[in-house]
Amino acid sequence: MSNTFIIKGLDGERKLHGTVKITGAKNAALKAIASTVLFRDTVTLTNIPEINDTLRMFELLKDMGADVVNEKKGTYAVSISDGFATELSPGIAKRMRASIVLTGPVLARYGRVSFPHPGGCLIGARPLDLFVGGFEEMGARVLIKDDSYVVEAKNGLTGAEIFLKMQSVTATETFMMAGVLAKGTTTIKNAAMEPEIADLAEFLNKCGAKISGAGTPTITIKGGKLLTGKGHPHKTMPDRIEAGSFLILGALAARELHITNCNPAHLESLIQTLESAGVGIETKKTEIIVRAPAHLKSVDIKTHEYPGFPTDLQAPMTVLLTQAEGESTVFETIFEGRLNYTESLVAMGANITMMDPHRVLVRGKSELKGRKLESPDLRAGLAFVIAAVIAKGESVIHNVDTTIDRGYEDVESRLRAIGVDIERAQKVAEVTPALTLE
Repeated sequence: MSNTFIIKGLDGERKLHGTVKITGAKNAALKAIASTVLFRDTVTLTNIPEINDTLRMFELLKDMGADVVNEKKGTYAVSISDGFATELSPGIAKRMRASIVLTGPVLARYGRVSFPHPGGCLIGARPLDLFVGGFEEMGARVLIKDDSYVVEAKNGLTGAEIFLKMQSVTATETFMMAGVLAKGTTTIKNAAMEPEIADLAEFLNKCGAKISGAGTPTITIKGGKLLTGKGHPHKTMPDRIEAGSFLILGALAARELHITNCNPAHLESLIQTLESAGVGIETKKTEIIVRAPAHLKSVDIKTHEYPGFPTDLQAPMTVLLTQAEGESTVFETIFEGRLNYTESLVAMGANITMMDPHRVLVRGKSELKGRKLESPDLRAGLAFVIAAVIAKGESVIHNVDTTIDRGYEDVESRLRAIGVDIERAQKVAEVTPALTLE
């Protein structure tokens, strides 16, 4: 059995309308949850998206000994109690890649942490050498025992200069949090610059941390004492990837769609790209209004670290390019294997040619037809939903609970509210073969 979406396509009609309110950012919420290990008292987190990944992170903290209270929808109070364990429970950590970010705060506070190789979406190779090397620079010793990593810093972490050989959001945030309790000053060079990093740093600084440069390639952290959460509730920033996904859907099929509770400044690359494709977009302080044009023009896409075009919006954008007139290229520069999902779009009628593992050629405009598909990962899964919405006929998308539900809260209700014919059901999976990413 698997959770399944059944979607009746619009067959190219531009009739979606209404308002979509964006939830808290998955990637910001997960790191804020992990940061609670740095606090001496209770931390209140608000606007937390009710999705599988955040619920698992809370579950992981509780299993390690934290007190977690769900005060109301989206609001959680977390406190780290005596007897907190330093081992990330393998049964939970193996299922979510974001669990790795807990290692920095736990190691910095307790001088020891052990964890399995983290799980999550199988997109390309994501080695842990960035984390191992950084912890060693900060004076820790790293061992591998029984398929688990054991990291020890018996005398505490020491501030260090860490140069990331590749920009990594998670590594940047992990070392930034570790530096909060390390002795001396930690400098992270070639740091990732995503808005979620600056948001986390701003929160920690309000609570007593000394972090400067977040949002730039060089971040400096002056180590200190445990932080104080009292009087500093933290509201999760809006999810720019969710906002971008609905923006792309609106560009394809909306008479007029209002995307609220978002920050348009976080989506400048996408907005500029869509405008180049002929999409009508109006931005306000916390709102984007989009109207689908009669004709879409082809544009080339090259993913890049922020503020470039987000890799997490590459799959939805490729769906849009199947409806654009002319030829477009999509160049995925971040992750290996992240274009494999295009086989499924071809099965729906798209004209896409794989040029190499990182590039595809998209020829439009193609008529997409409903298919039975299996969602391969979080972001491609939502791209399949978008493709199904604009297609002719009915599509069935399996594996929703282990992919799409990881990152999008109650997405089917919000889609129904703007005119999408979508239902959730439980069915035995009948899938198109060779869709899972390797």
